[in-house]
Amino acid sequence: MATELTSGVRGYPPAALAWSVWGLGALLYLIGFYQRVAPAVMTDRLMNDFTIGAAALGNLSAFYFYSYVAMQIPTGIIADRWGPRRLLTAGAGVAAIGTAIFAWSPDLWWASAGRLLIGASVAVAFVSMLKLATRWFAPRQFALASGLALLFGVVGGVIAGVPLRMLVESFGWRPVMAVSAALTALLCAMIWWRVRDDPSQSGYDSHALSAHSGAQHGSILHGVAEVLSYRNTWILLITPIGIAGAVLTFAGLWGVPYLRQVHGLDTKMAAAITSSLLIAWAFGGPILGSLSERTGRRKPIYVATTLAALFGWAVIIFIPLPLWLLVVTLVFTGFVSGNLIIGFAFAKESVPARLMGTASGVCNMGPLLGGMLLQPAVGWILDRNWLGVTTAGARIYDAAAYQAGFSLMFGCIVLSLCLILFAKETHCRQTA
Repeated sequence: MATELTSGVRGYPPAALAWSVWGLGALLYLIGFYQRVAPAVMTDRLMNDFTIGAAALGNLSAFYFYSYVAMQIPTGIIADRWGPRRLLTAGAGVAAIGTAIFAWSPDLWWASAGRLLIGASVAVAFVSMLKLATRWFAPRQFALASGLALLFGVVGGVIAGVPLRMLVESFGWRPVMAVSAALTALLCAMIWWRVRDDPSQSGYDSHALSAHSGAQHGSILHGVAEVLSYRNTWILLITPIGIAGAVLTFAGLWGVPYLRQVHGLDTKMAAAITSSLLIAWAFGGPILGSLSERTGRRKPIYVATTLAALFGWAVIIFIPLPLWLLVVTLVFTGFVSGNLIIGFAFAKESVPARLMGTASGVCNMGPLLGGMLLQPAVGWILDRNWLGVTTAGARIYDAAAYQAGFSLMFGCIVLSLCLILFAKETHCRQTA
């Protein structure tokens, strides 16, 4: 228990220890992001192996999001009751099992079951990392930890780009996923060995406001109902569906085949370009979050960057661009889409402190809802516009089909922009 020692004997934990504890949780988040976007560089192999089209592939990829989203609400409360150590250990263990099932799946049903387990298990990483950050870091470092969390995730996304494609071409996607399962199992053991819920368990003082802050809990439904009674919660839950959902849909599944089939690039080059979108997204998060902190306001920057993201996707989707300008526009759009970090802080501040964990879980559903809804929806539109062309068992779609599919992303961001205009400013201060 975090309260076994009410006061540490050596002051606050050294930075190296604090970051190593937090970092193991961040590695599970990295693996989760890697699994989230891995199908993007395996679309041709998965279509061929399971004999499926774009709609079925989008659904297979989205099974990750179905369970991930469902886990967001209970994860915050489970983290309070179990503690990050046990929750992260269980998450890594189940993720290893799910990845192994996916690697050896004989058919689409088993592959979907594996993706479902992976999504449910890695869903615990983000909230657990935030929980660790509130205890192992000073309050002023919370925004930095949140921004670095996204950076860790995007590193996983980059690994799932060119490096993963090269491994898949050399060894096949199934052996690569099997090795991924083994590495995740190793992380499970490391988390149990190294992570502690609170510095007091290692003889240090805790940065938590109160050692007993999580001792009493209402029901999950009561906590969620109370969080949803705040207008900002709804706005900050729905807004990222379009903004982050577009990034996850493009970089996480359909961007690579689009660049291959419309722009004639090979898979590795296409993966490198989608990775550049993710890298810009990672850098945008902490930079925009820091800018928001400096100005003392959340809403103006969130509105401006959402408008910029809408402009970027409009250019990408509706205007024929030379490749170099397409890449520049994708990087710009990815950077401004990093405003979801502002959204996380915005949501946390919009409710009383005792509801921060639940609010974080609820609002973290937004970006993943975007991937869950848009990936299969874009695939469905692609199949409706398919002209019957195939290569090596995988369907080929033309520019008009992709434009029709990606228009869904554009429409969702329009909705995001309209909603965020109605958010109530917190001025970077916690609601009483």
